[in-house]
Amino acid sequence: MQQIVNFLIRNKSFISFLLLFCFSLFLTFQSHSYQKAKFVKSANWVSGLVYNNSNKVSDYFHLKEYNEQLVEENLRLRKQLLNLKTEIQDSVLLTDSLFTDYNLYAASIIKNSFNKPRNYLLIDKGAQDSVQQDMGVITSKGIVGIVENTSSNYANVQSVLNSLSEINASVKNTNNFGSLKWNGKNINSVQLVDILRSANVKIGDTIITGGMSSIFPKGIPIGTIENFDLDVSQNYYLIDVKLFNDMTTLDHVYVIENLNKEEILNLENTIDE
Repeated sequence: MQQIVNFLIRNKSFISFLLLFCFSLFLTFQSHSYQKAKFVKSANWVSGLVYNNSNKVSDYFHLKEYNEQLVEENLRLRKQLLNLKTEIQDSVLLTDSLFTDYNLYAASIIKNSFNKPRNYLLIDKGAQDSVQQDMGVITSKGIVGIVENTSSNYANVQSVLNSLSEINASVKNTNNFGSLKWNGKNINSVQLVDILRSANVKIGDTIITGGMSSIFPKGIPIGTIENFDLDVSQNYYLIDVKLFNDMTTLDHVYVIENLNKEEILNLENTIDE
């Protein structure tokens, strides 16, 4: 306390000058509207600059939170869209898909391989999050792969860029169905086989999931035709499909649960027997 008193005594002249100067400025601003307006404008500019930079810093540290909120919102909207498509199909008797209800789970990719013959992804959702084997995995752009196995908290996903992958697919707005495979050559494209020669296909056509399995519903985007030719038998097309997804930069994904899967599989097993 004594040090503070000594400081005030030593600098009493300067402190007195500073107080009088501030008081004179106050009187000037109060008695002259122009100076008052300029002062208020300057003060607002300074405070605005400070608050703007403060908000930018705050927003930066909340980016993860905002991103998670966006993913959850996208999840809710995509779930509604997926089920709405089925309701529309059923209402107009377009029952070319066996699905009626779906659930979606948002997940983040922890590990992603794409430069091997057999590529896999690791996501941060597992059995305790209701993720199970043979569930489809997609992004907002298109398909990613199929869940191969799970632990309590994680799941291993077989990528579409996997030589063992085989997914039912079709040319959009047609009844031409085939199998989607990968020849291991190009990470940006996969191959659609078993499309009959009589099919009217052209470069730029959109390829979607065919809905002929309990994994993916019909209509999930895959990519577009970038090239096609006849296979060795000359009866079927071999089609190169450019993926909508950039498989090297994936971050967030959605896992699709078909709520009717068990009933469908049980019925199919009964037929097989």
